[in-house]
Amino acid sequence: MIDLKRLDLYRESRCLEAKRALGGLPESLWETYSAFANTRGGVILLGMGENKDRSLYPVDLPNPTELMRQFWSIVSDPQRISVNILTDEHVSWMELDGKDIIVIEVPEATPAQKPVYMGQDPYAGSYQRIGDGDFRCPREMVERLLREKTDHL
Repeated sequence: MIDLKRLDLYRESRCLEAKRALGGLPESLWETYSAFANTRGGVILLGMGENKDRSLYPVDLPNPTELMRQFWSIVSDPQRISVNILTDEHVSWMELDGKDIIVIEVPEATPAQKPVYMGQDPYAGSYQRIGDGDFRCPREMVERLLREKTDHL
């Protein structure tokens, strides 16, 4: 877990993604969830902006309770997300500099859970984390993950 009291030390990276989420849950949240789950895991911060120097700052979520309710509803819906790999301990609501933020710690999925993807098509909805970006998994990677999944069932 990152030390939010030392936020000035952090930038978006292989294992950290910041999203403002002022207009609700961004669709890109699910790409990041998939990417972190399919690679090495990571932390998503909702209610965080990014300065020009790439440093992060809290923006104060207008309704964190509703955002958490929506998050759990979507991540638990197999029509939207292939598998929910999170427990209550992975998602928390915190205050930072007097502003509300939501911290989502996404672990790496097990081989039996991968690929973690959005929607119903693993080829279209599987992402991987490369550097500080989320990229659609190539077909060969999805096929490998599906083979490994079968081996672990």
